[in-house]
Amino acid sequence: MLSSSTEAGNLSDSFPSGDEDNTFTGNVNNEINGNWISAPTGSIHEARLKAKVKRRLRKNSSRDSGRGDSLSDNGESVRSAIPPTSPKGKLLNRKSRMGKGRGLPKKAHSPSNFVFLQENCVYETVVLPLDEETFEKTVTPIVQEYFEHGDANEVAELLAELNLGSMRGDVPMLAVSLALEAKASHRELTSRLLSELCGRVLKATDVEASFHKLLKELPDLVLDTPGAPQMLGQFIARAVADDILPKSFIDGYKGRVDCEYARAALDRAAVLLRMSRWTGLRIDSLWGSGGGQRPVNQLIKEARTHPFIAYGEYLLSGDTVEAERCLRELEVPHFHHEFVYEAVIMVLESKGERTLQMILQLLKSLCASTVITVDQLRRGFERVYLDMADLSIDVPCAYSLLEQFVEQSFNAGFIDKKLRDLCPCRGRKRFISEGDGGRLKLEGY
Repeated sequence: MLSSSTEAGNLSDSFPSGDEDNTFTGNVNNEINGNWISAPTGSIHEARLKAKVKRRLRKNSSRDSGRGDSLSDNGESVRSAIPPTSPKGKLLNRKSRMGKGRGLPKKAHSPSNFVFLQENCVYETVVLPLDEETFEKTVTPIVQEYFEHGDANEVAELLAELNLGSMRGDVPMLAVSLALEAKASHRELTSRLLSELCGRVLKATDVEASFHKLLKELPDLVLDTPGAPQMLGQFIARAVADDILPKSFIDGYKGRVDCEYARAALDRAAVLLRMSRWTGLRIDSLWGSGGGQRPVNQLIKEARTHPFIAYGEYLLSGDTVEAERCLRELEVPHFHHEFVYEAVIMVLESKGERTLQMILQLLKSLCASTVITVDQLRRGFERVYLDMADLSIDVPCAYSLLEQFVEQSFNAGFIDKKLRDLCPCRGRKRFISEGDGGRLKLEGY
């Protein structure tokens, strides 16, 4: 029993008193699976020393990681000469600094631990080419926004950033298709856009290929836009005049066109080009310009000289729908007060009940359809009120006619009471009691 307890004491982790390097040459009996075997005492004592040193290093590695302790060949702890606070010591230490883990070195197989040094490398973003569906979703908003701001350079920059690929030739086709359903000013902007893009984003062959496709698809375009053949012919004539479409484009179709719509478009383009050569017709102003881009003098002239807007044809036909269409074509909603002003002046100058009733009907219809807004209607009447002093010189009964027209307009419901009350009254007047038939006469000064 005494020898067994002694052997058990030698197997503990504590060191014997005295010199730790003192080893025994005798044999020590060990029990394995109930069998007693003998083992060299020196090898067991050396293994205990190494195990204890390793445990101590693992225990203190998290808080003394910068100390640089290592294990020597004979099992002793060796401290590095690098101080704990040295940056170099922390740089070379591969153990965890988070105070967690088993104190083992960090793994070095992660890709983030490798630094690849490459010289003369150029990194470039690769943009995939657009397919048909993505092309339409991407380019359509760009063209529609261009109709609002009219900046062709911005459109060219946006298209240059896209990888159009094989869809490059469809840009003019998409722009023209959208313009066919838009206003005349938008068609003018589209012609300018095609001229601006040709040479920068598009090639002449792209423009020519687009017009070939448009001529083939005219039967489908006519379903939505009945006037598509004539408008496409004007686009072709404008493209030829801008030198983005060859002059031989129209001649190449002679005797080869079976579609009646395509034939009408090509005939329209040929007629316009002949007129430009023989009569001096300006193809560059074929679409006109938007109302906001025209000077005030030109707007007044167009409002007064338009065959329908000037009420000449309207007084004969009484077609309010056609008058509304002509007014919309001017694209000057901010200038409709001039239209109202001219209408009231015509009533005062005509001195006829029929003209008064027809103008009354026209203004009521235009206000009901919101073609003429309330503020534009008010501004037009107020301008007449301010000019009554001068108008009464040419039309002596202008005040009484104006009062009658304003009262009937109020009864029709398209002017309010406030605007009616602003109507100026006749100045100083007197009745001639005898021989005048009750007529009103202005006071002489």
